[in-house]
Amino acid sequence: MVRTRIAPSPTGEDLHIGNVYTALINRVFAKKNKGKFVVRIEDTDRSRLVLGSEERILGSLAWFGLEPDEGTQVGGPYGPYRQSERLELYKKYALELVEKGHAYYCFCTPQRLDELRKEQAAAGRQPMYDGACRNLSTAEILSKLAAGNCVIRLKVPDSGQTSFDDVVRGKITFENSLIDDQILLKSDGFPTYHLAVVVDDHLMEITHVIRAEEWLSSTPKHVLLYNFFGWTLPVFAHGPILRNPDRSKLSKRKNPVWASWYKEQGFLPEAVLNYLMLLGCSISNWSIPDGGEIFSMEVMERNFKLEDLRPVGPAFDLKKLEWMNGEYIRKMDNAQLTIDISNYLKEFSRNLILQTLEPSDLQTSIPLIKERMRRLTDFEPLAGFLFERPSLFNHSEQGKESHLSQIRDVLESLARPWSKDSWEKGIRQLAEEGGVKAGDLFMELRVAISGNKVGPDLFESVKFLGEEETLARLKILAG
Repeated sequence: MVRTRIAPSPTGEDLHIGNVYTALINRVFAKKNKGKFVVRIEDTDRSRLVLGSEERILGSLAWFGLEPDEGTQVGGPYGPYRQSERLELYKKYALELVEKGHAYYCFCTPQRLDELRKEQAAAGRQPMYDGACRNLSTAEILSKLAAGNCVIRLKVPDSGQTSFDDVVRGKITFENSLIDDQILLKSDGFPTYHLAVVVDDHLMEITHVIRAEEWLSSTPKHVLLYNFFGWTLPVFAHGPILRNPDRSKLSKRKNPVWASWYKEQGFLPEAVLNYLMLLGCSISNWSIPDGGEIFSMEVMERNFKLEDLRPVGPAFDLKKLEWMNGEYIRKMDNAQLTIDISNYLKEFSRNLILQTLEPSDLQTSIPLIKERMRRLTDFEPLAGFLFERPSLFNHSEQGKESHLSQIRDVLESLARPWSKDSWEKGIRQLAEEGGVKAGDLFMELRVAISGNKVGPDLFESVKFLGEEETLARLKILAG
């Protein structure tokens, strides 16, 4: 059975958008092959743990619809799925490597290692451990073990090469002389990433390791560990990392990177996933309805192959994502969009009136603004005035004479209910008699009822508000 995984670390504010992309690829590939998608929490870097991060990570995965088949919340046959609960396993396998001669105890102090790095940097050499503890005698080891703390390091062969096949990048080879003797088990009993990821992937029977290209340089260390343990290698596939427009790695200094930001900014999870798949994969051979760039999760699962992963991804473009989000909004069923907007307002709006609106209150307003929306955040500036009288007004040019009193008089004189033809004809006649542009009068009416120069169709807005509310708003400004 195909088994894939992601293993986020709870060391940031939330799930990184790059990890969302990795989770998407892993889940889609597993589902296409009727396999299992696993989420494992890698919480062994105790100094960088962020309180609440794990809960936010799992919540973001659920919001995107990327829930695992196995994990900390749902359990599974290969648990526990949190690394801090697997420490005895890592110790066992680290000691096994020492016994086999593939790892060794290192007693070097942090001060010595810091000095070593400085010397190597000054000499223009790659910072690497110098192997000072590789060949200690048994007596020396026993003596030092009794005296103080130590770590366990990987014993990389002095010569030769380490190679592996990558689905995306072909055969990759590293010179062993350039691979560092990586720490595997720290003095506090916690493993480093390199030992834990190999042990966990093997014991959890992960068949495909699908991750970003930034992990390529770590892979030879993992291959060595698999070989030293006598375990079968998984299939490796290193896809692209997400990039800023200047081609640098996507970072919070230049782009929003946390998954929660996209939710707060009114993006739809389906649109974000669609965009991420578009960024990372070559999909020219996919059977997408009507061609184009909009496709569902089902289309992804039906068409995706690991070979579709691009070696290098294009830049992450928020404007393109916003366009795609707008396309999703326009294609949505009005009833579902109403529910989504209602839920969004309840969670994120600071306006108490909008927070309390139920879907039944919102439903008739959706057709007025749907075509103008690109994010769920657009609802409030576009349609908020339909539910609350504006307190701020984006007026037309200052100094122009107000005609609100005359407009109000015209509207009051019309038979109820107002028709578009009747009130439009009345205002145009007023403009003609006053020697002003009809467009200016319609703009004055729009600003008076909505507070803004732009918004949904003016007549539909008036119709939504009703005659009495429209006249009341005019009276407030006209006096």
